[in-house]
Amino acid sequence: MRLATFNVLHGRSLTDGLVNSDRLADAVRALDADVLALQEVDRDQHRSGNLDLTAIAARALDAPHHRFAAALVGTPGEQFRPLRHDDDGHGEPCYGIGLISRHPVRSWHVTRLKPAPVRSPVYVPGPRGGLILLHDEPRVVLAAILDTPHGPLTVAATHLSFVPGWNARQLRQTVRALRALPGPRVLLGDLNLPAGLARLISGWRPLGRRPTYPSGQPRVQLDHILADRHALDELPPVRAVTAPPSTVSDHRPLLVDLG
Repeated sequence: MRLATFNVLHGRSLTDGLVNSDRLADAVRALDADVLALQEVDRDQHRSGNLDLTAIAARALDAPHHRFAAALVGTPGEQFRPLRHDDDGHGEPCYGIGLISRHPVRSWHVTRLKPAPVRSPVYVPGPRGGLILLHDEPRVVLAAILDTPHGPLTVAATHLSFVPGWNARQLRQTVRALRALPGPRVLLGDLNLPAGLARLISGWRPLGRRPTYPSGQPRVQLDHILADRHALDELPPVRAVTAPPSTVSDHRPLLVDLG
């Protein structure tokens, strides 16, 4: 069973700055993941051709089970608002995360995380970039209880805040929420935390240690696959860990093979 997490930068390639559905599908298909968590996912956004990126990725994997969870309605960095409820935002541009599974899903669970209350400095590359103050965005955790060949498994996807300290708070909130679901439990996502801090704050075990950012010459691991130590022995052993280059995004995907 292959688990993977991938911050897809709304499907954009750094080579030409464009979003191409076929290129995204090819990049996801190359992962051949049984469970895939996606971050920075667009739905009905003009900048990505009004595509449903989660659905494109699910078709590429021939995975019958998928769900998109919007963190906000609108466009990040421009105008946006938090969701009022889980079904909000239909017919409007949305941005969030996706979770895709080849295995049957017993149930879906959504947990919402508040943004940091203050603007924080972020370095933006490019001629118009530099150190700028940005408002944080709402975040979301999307979990699914799966029926796998190895037994039931809770998997969750998330993309935590870029604000130092606030992302640690969100990670602790995420762990508490997932503990209400049956074990074993695995969290996949861009946590905006290096590996040592992610392990220390969560108390969960990293299933794979590889640098994932920036994609060209990765120096730091921001993307993680963590397993709760409770019921950890019910997971199959880790057989392989890779972070291959991709044709899209400024992150590399992280892949973990179990069993």
